[in-house]
Amino acid sequence: MFLRASPDADAELELTHNWDQNEPYTTGRAFGHLAFEVDDLYAVCARLEAGGVAILRPPRDGRMAFVQSPDGQSIELLQRGPALAPAEPWASRSNQGAW
Repeated sequence: MFLRASPDADAELELTHNWDQNEPYTTGRAFGHLAFEVDDLYAVCARLEAGGVAILRPPRDGRMAFVQSPDGQSIELLQRGPALAPAEPWASRSNQGAW
């Protein structure tokens, strides 16, 4: 799966999982995580979730969310500009896992 900040951005990040990896990966505490600023946080979270990506910290406040890469790393998504108004299904959703 590829993630980019906007459809016309030159940079993108590939989220991968090495299925033949025999040693466990460690995820750490995510202090050195990646963060992306996006134009519509709710739409990006909905698209990623529809593609099977776990939303660890939903965008309840319309400003920030954390999603999980295939190998368990946390990636932060930030709303570009002002926060969006709180909206369902995100406003009442609880965190899952660790982020």
